[in-house]
Amino acid sequence: CSSDLAVPTVTVLSPAKGATTGGASVVITGTSLTGVTSVRFGGTNATSFTVNSNTQITAIAPAGSAGTVDVVVANPVETSSTSGTGNDFTYWAAPTVTAVSPNAGPIAGGTSVTLTGTNFDGVSSIYFDGVAAGTYTVNSTTSITARVPAHELPSLVDVRVTGVGGSLIML
Repeated sequence: CSSDLAVPTVTVLSPAKGATTGGASVVITGTSLTGVTSVRFGGTNATSFTVNSNTQITAIAPAGSAGTVDVVVANPVETSSTSGTGNDFTYWAAPTVTAVSPNAGPIAGGTSVTLTGTNFDGVSSIYFDGVAAGTYTVNSTTSITARVPAHELPSLVDVRVTGVGGSLIML
């Protein structure tokens, strides 16, 4: 049985990482994509996908475990290769915050605090009650030093740490 369908390829994913909870919109660039009927992240089907052209697909990443998986596309006859790095998608876990020290400071702000937790390697922002931290430094995957912004009234505030894997609020 012969077919006119060529072997599809995946050369670039953008973005090439997303949250373990899924939902990232990933643009897949490659060749011979027009006839693609399935997109898989590791062994799991994409939540949905749209073939934009012969060289581009937009897919919604399904939930997955932290780590790197191959993105594979297939048409009814052929499946893309899993070799190479252009088809690697990395799932990141959301950051967790387990402690803030010190846990009090003046309403004028400026206090330097240490946030302790996990998955801080992809942190992109830190907010105290919706106000961005003055500055912050990711010291390690488990420690961040942040400068607390000013606050209107003395009260408990929520701390939101956002990373590539999602965000966590600690009250």
